[in-house]
Amino acid sequence: MPLSRAVKSFLSVYSAVGCVFLLLSLALASESDHKYQADEQVTLWVNKVGPYNNPQETYNYYSLPFCRKTNNSIHKWGGLGEVLGGNELIDSQLDIKFLKNVDRSVICQLELDEAKVKHFKDAIENSYWFELFMDDLPLWGFVGEMPPGKNSENGKHALYTHKSINVKYNKDQIIHVNLTQDNLRPLEAGRTVDLTYSVNWIPTDITFARRFDVYLDYPFFEHQIHWFSIFNSFMMVIFLTGLVSMILMRTLRNDYAKYAREDDDLESLERDVNEESGWKLVHGDVFRPPSSLVLLSAVVGTGAQLALLVLLVILMAIIGTLYVGRGAIVTTFIVCYALTSFISGYVSGGMYSRSGGKHWIKCMILTASLFPFLCFGIGFLLNTIAIFYGSLAAIPFGTMVVVFVIWGFISFPLALLGTVVGRNWSGAPNNPCRVKTIPRPIPEKKWYLTPSVVSLMGGLLPFGSIFIEMYFVFTSFWNYKVYYVYGFMLLVFLILVVVTVCVTIVGTYFLLNAENYHWQWTSFFSAASTAVYVYLYSIYYYYVKTKMFGFFQTSFYFGYTLMFCLGLGILCGAVGFLGSNLFVRRIYRNIKCD
Repeated sequence: MPLSRAVKSFLSVYSAVGCVFLLLSLALASESDHKYQADEQVTLWVNKVGPYNNPQETYNYYSLPFCRKTNNSIHKWGGLGEVLGGNELIDSQLDIKFLKNVDRSVICQLELDEAKVKHFKDAIENSYWFELFMDDLPLWGFVGEMPPGKNSENGKHALYTHKSINVKYNKDQIIHVNLTQDNLRPLEAGRTVDLTYSVNWIPTDITFARRFDVYLDYPFFEHQIHWFSIFNSFMMVIFLTGLVSMILMRTLRNDYAKYAREDDDLESLERDVNEESGWKLVHGDVFRPPSSLVLLSAVVGTGAQLALLVLLVILMAIIGTLYVGRGAIVTTFIVCYALTSFISGYVSGGMYSRSGGKHWIKCMILTASLFPFLCFGIGFLLNTIAIFYGSLAAIPFGTMVVVFVIWGFISFPLALLGTVVGRNWSGAPNNPCRVKTIPRPIPEKKWYLTPSVVSLMGGLLPFGSIFIEMYFVFTSFWNYKVYYVYGFMLLVFLILVVVTVCVTIVGTYFLLNAENYHWQWTSFFSAASTAVYVYLYSIYYYYVKTKMFGFFQTSFYFGYTLMFCLGLGILCGAVGFLGSNLFVRRIYRNIKCD
């Protein structure tokens, strides 16, 4: 990868990130508010090409042997999210002026030789598409096509040689751009073809604020099944909260009544003692520190941060329409992750200190680096593959440096600060019951009450509440649709949190009733198993709903999905653990812990 690209990327990204830290303006700003004077130059940027069925396998536009006027084109390096999204905008050098129509004009003459013909044929056979930008509005087209008919001249590979650009404008602003192609020419070595373009300006009454609506697929995202899924998940929430309220709390109230009853009748007292069983018998062990306390504290702290992060990004997307800007969602996510790192340290440090942990520096470092290093590890493997293929998905060196700087100088120190604050402000032990010196033996129970089964079953209902939304998210990411219904996503996220807490509380209660006091890791994995079902669904989606092919795209699909599922699992696991922790403290608060 050229050093100049890395340096330019570093400088442009660094300045962009600085703007985000000031006013988050990078996530919201773009060139879409440009106003033009008559005959003012309008730049058409070429971006990338790649197989249509492989969204992540993209290459530089001029990796195909298109000719251009000069080789000294201007490159437009965007912000952090745009670079990570694999965009590389290059000035097409076409003479386009505001409100000035252009009749069919020659861009350049393309001399076809054997190598170029082979390159174009491979691209056409793999349905290569390309992306252009004008005033931050995208245009798409295909390189060529293979008309039907093997025994005629029309059956040869044919290249589109003319681009017709229709631009709609409202006063001094560009509202919509559209690209149509024609003039197919068969690919034959030794021929010379003219690559041409034309521009037509059309007035419109559409306002500038609504110019992006044409890219939103309203029938798909606002389909009746989407509304039904929200309603179905909401009914699940009502059912589960009612179940927890009616059955569990009623059972606990009866247990409290029996446990706290003072009866002078010796026979009645002995009968009550003999009947006493379940969660009350483990009060001396239920607050015993779990194994691998450092790791549990780190993942719970990270999960709490991710939960706040997702909520914050969704709210910003609803308010600021982040889907309009290239890479705005990715930029916002990275910046907000760095700024919310204090939460992970605070939750982790407080939890570790309350449980009597002594190696708090180890906990502090693990909390700050666990999730980022998991993502860096997966990203490094994918980046190696992208570099080998020469794809734009390869992250420039300068961008990697910027991401590392954000983590090292913002995220890491905030996580350390949060750990210190959490350890000193909320780290005092406050267990309702004293932990006994000798651990109580755990009796053998039926197979369905073992921690492994409880953990696996715990993720089914949370997954059931979100799997319809997963279809829309996967389709928007892997099938060229712009996801804009963040109101739906907010509802689904809140439903997921409530369902996860309720299901984990039920599982924890059953486990304690089985006299198994190892509830901490079980509650975490019970909620985190939701991510396992999401990953299994992604395998189904890959083979049934997409036409992806090749090692490159398969690696990126399952690598990105693994990264997403790791974050989802840690998030759900932390939510489940914190909900179960409140529940356990609540039920043991009113019993006699002798």
